[in-house]
Amino acid sequence: MAVPSSAPRIYSLAGAERQVERRILAAPADVAVFFRLLGGESEWSYQPDDTFHAASTMKVPVMIELFHQAHQGQLTLDDPLPIHNEFFSLVDGSAFYLDPANDASTDLYSSEGQTRTLRQLCELMITMSSNLATNLLIKKLGIENIRATVHLLGADGMNVLRGVEDNKAYDLGLNNTTTARALAILLTAIAAGKVVDPDASRQMVEILKRQHINDGIPSGLDRTIPVAHKTGTLKAIHHDAAIVYGPQPFVLVILVRGMANSKDSSALMADITRAFYRATQ
Repeated sequence: MAVPSSAPRIYSLAGAERQVERRILAAPADVAVFFRLLGGESEWSYQPDDTFHAASTMKVPVMIELFHQAHQGQLTLDDPLPIHNEFFSLVDGSAFYLDPANDASTDLYSSEGQTRTLRQLCELMITMSSNLATNLLIKKLGIENIRATVHLLGADGMNVLRGVEDNKAYDLGLNNTTTARALAILLTAIAAGKVVDPDASRQMVEILKRQHINDGIPSGLDRTIPVAHKTGTLKAIHHDAAIVYGPQPFVLVILVRGMANSKDSSALMADITRAFYRATQ
């Protein structure tokens, strides 16, 4: 028997919020969550302004700055950039080199001396989480420019200080950090077509949809549901920040610190995602 369209939902946002909070409180980890329905006023958060190591979620503002500079005419996305593996520490300017063993994508390491377009590097940075592509883009774009654009977007909780694998900076606690709220602000603006311009925002969404690492938020959803997202993973750190394109699209950011087993943090993210998705049907 068909259920009338006016029938009440089995799941409600209020119920999802209670379920998610119980799940978080039962988890042996520090967790921050930000949920926001797009096109509506419904939102819910848990520790939204707590600061976490950003891990690879900081690659989102790098992508934004790339499109910003392209819009300003400072570069084009098809400009070539030489591939090299030498960078300089925030601490003392000494050279350091990325270890392919610590990179989620090793495609570029055999291409030193060749070139890739900025567009290709952005694709690798987001979809494969390439650290080498990230550092090349940061060097090209400039840390201060990235920081200024994040500030203009009102996402000051995202603090991009340096590139990836600057171990001297890491040892001194000079790390890229974020809050769940800051990532939600950036993704909400991208989803609304308000970052750079509507076409640039659309292109960024499409890149985020091509993400290859899907053990976080997408693991709580049917594979047919489009998700534009960026993950971030380090030792005992597991984040995901997403635009979920269900019947009622929403932004969901989940930051997790303190779970050594990524399968446990993935299960936590799946449960949180599933609760909110069901409540938005």
